[in-house]
Amino acid sequence: MHTLFGVASSSGDDDLRGAQFTDRDMHGAQFRMVDLRDSWFRIVDLRGVHMRGVALVDADVDGEIEGLRIWGVEVAPLVEAELDRRHPERVVLRATEPADLRAGWAGLEAMWAVTVDRVASMAPGTQDLSVEDEWSFAQTLRHLVLATDVWLGWAILRREHQFHPLGVLFSEAAGREAEFGLEVEATPSYAEVLDARAGRAAMVRDYLGAVTAEELAATRANPWGGEWQPSVLDCLRVIFEEEWHHHRFAVRDIDAIEARRA
Repeated sequence: MHTLFGVASSSGDDDLRGAQFTDRDMHGAQFRMVDLRDSWFRIVDLRGVHMRGVALVDADVDGEIEGLRIWGVEVAPLVEAELDRRHPERVVLRATEPADLRAGWAGLEAMWAVTVDRVASMAPGTQDLSVEDEWSFAQTLRHLVLATDVWLGWAILRREHQFHPLGVLFSEAAGREAEFGLEVEATPSYAEVLDARAGRAAMVRDYLGAVTAEELAATRANPWGGEWQPSVLDCLRVIFEEEWHHHRFAVRDIDAIEARRA
């Protein structure tokens, strides 16, 4: 027997400590007197989840958060406001005019330049280190190459077969690399990764340099299928979101690497 929140519960054969649940449909499941301390949830759909009497202390939640209420207060708008205060470059995520998009992209490029320089100042090989099974810094840059190819090259410019071979797909699309001509087993040098990244960043910069308000309103096909028919502006916003959030993830992991070495 062990206690959870002061209530006795049995373990024995029901002890699932360290168990892994992958590709399981647990829709509508109920968890009562369950000890989830130090658990990890990755790519988990928690829409509509209700939690009562929980002990949410020292937790770290990262993902798409909308409509989450804690003590009756919707949390996401408060978090967004604080992020905007800390990171003025986030203004591009809501920009609608060509001039604002250009200025916003310049801000994102400057943001990344600082972090690339930071990694360059760290111990050799830092760019290839993974923290808690997340992408390394180099893999993150390769994913952003792919994101640009999909949402600018493919969706906006309609270039279906011009993907950089060093691009990295998001995990849910793993196994489809051959469709895009990606080199799954590639082990490029960091210089090659930086070169690919610079080329795709320039592609976005050049496109924004000439885009018009009329073009931004034009509709495009969703490259991943589905009913959603994004506008050119929607496609650009996906790129901006990818840029901003993956930078946040990268900085988080770089901080962890530095702390580990301290």
